[in-house]
Amino acid sequence: VPLAKVDQIVGAGVYAIYYTGPFPAYAPVAAANAEGAFRQPIYVGKAIPKGGRKGGLGVDTAAIGRALSDRLRQHAASIQEAENLDLADFSVRHLVVDDIWIPLGENMLIETFKPVWNRAIDGFGNKDPGRRRSTQYKSPWDVLHPGRGFAVKLADSPVGADFLTQRVEDYFAGRTLAKLPKVLADQQAEQEAEAEDAAD
Repeated sequence: VPLAKVDQIVGAGVYAIYYTGPFPAYAPVAAANAEGAFRQPIYVGKAIPKGGRKGGLGVDTAAIGRALSDRLRQHAASIQEAENLDLADFSVRHLVVDDIWIPLGENMLIETFKPVWNRAIDGFGNKDPGRRRSTQYKSPWDVLHPGRGFAVKLADSPVGADFLTQRVEDYFAGRTLAKLPKVLADQQAEQEAEAEDAAD
């Protein structure tokens, strides 16, 4: 379904986002998804309701009903705010899964499809760091796709768009990726750990 139309999704689970637009660095992805083929996700993620990782949810709770649609609406908002992306170029496949299997499903999808936003350009799934904003750098995704409201207030990244574009091109070409500065790698690891904790 179009990523702009996810309000009717019910449940928690996993999803794959597909890109078909003209951003030059993503040409291999757009080509794989042309004419409705949708063979290569640009990003894979999961939606686990709060308490889901500890079995704290009943089958009929309202949180389960909103998990996928809420997460996908967040992603749609990120793309809408980006200056060089168009939400109309994004589609999503989703699968409602019992919460115990959601992390495994996400892992399998990432390992199978190796999406560029999961492997080479971190930060798409990030949320507003809030009080820690003054100590945070813009993520690689926010450098390559500027415009998210919360990211505008973050410190400038030690890497620029040219470096990240080359990283994307190297990724698709199967070349070794230039390493991100340690401060960025550490920051991303910290944000991923916090996201996991938020699901407890």
